[in-house]
Amino acid sequence: MSLLLFFIDGLGIGERNDFNPLSPEEDTLPLAIFKGEEPKLPYDGVLVRTDARLGVDGRPQSASGQTTILTGINAAKALGYHKQGFPNLQLRELISKHSIFLQLKNAEVYPIAFANAYGPRFFESRPRWVSATTVAIEAAGLNFRTFRHLADGEALFHDYTNRTLIAKGFDIAERTPDVAASILIQIAKRHQFTLYEYFITDTAGHEQNPAMAREVLCNLAQLLKEILRKTDLKNDTVIVTSDHGNVEDLSVKNHTLNDVPTLIWGKHRHMLAESIRSLTDIAPAIVKTLTGGIIHK
Repeated sequence: MSLLLFFIDGLGIGERNDFNPLSPEEDTLPLAIFKGEEPKLPYDGVLVRTDARLGVDGRPQSASGQTTILTGINAAKALGYHKQGFPNLQLRELISKHSIFLQLKNAEVYPIAFANAYGPRFFESRPRWVSATTVAIEAAGLNFRTFRHLADGEALFHDYTNRTLIAKGFDIAERTPDVAASILIQIAKRHQFTLYEYFITDTAGHEQNPAMAREVLCNLAQLLKEILRKTDLKNDTVIVTSDHGNVEDLSVKNHTLNDVPTLIWGKHRHMLAESIRSLTDIAPAIVKTLTGGIIHK
């Protein structure tokens, strides 16, 4: 059994209107989830409308939302506010002690993997601020995937097409949704738990560029459809979730207060769906599924 967690930054559940680039949904399914509508997901998928506000005033943000997803701890409540950007010291300490990678490692669930590739600049001159997942990978003692893995088809860049890398002069092949899906599925098949992260949705939301947002969402939906088509859903599980809303409402430059979609396919979809109501529930539900009910925090 394998479980793939596909994280999409800045994807909420918005109104069906002219400011929502998910509409019309012919090319954005299964990501096109709207308020007041019950979607018919392909491959018998299940939708959980998931609370990203976490009982804390203000607009949900990336650092606290991603920390919550990765740990099962309400990071915004721990801080007293929603933290944007990268995790601060307090959040890094939470991740280092409670990340899903560490929980699974302590429960002897392995192998586990982060499918994203890191560029050479990360290793040559470590950034002062790093993502929540980077902290989680280091705390669990896992190896980072590099551009060598990317070139060998053993990793994906956060822009799975590689177009941003090609534009910067890297000698790397462009990838179609079909090829990228095959790579990610092969990684997932070799691991009990795999995380992949995609961030361009949040960028598109902040830029309020309808054409860019529509293209990003259509391409991302195609990737997800290929992943579902290639996955053995009788035995394996795919979860898609987000940290906060943004791209679903281009009338505002900021994050939204909307719920986010948690979409679940595969063997354990109903059990997982019953356990999830907010971002705090995602990591515990995954750990419970992969450990047979034993939670290791």
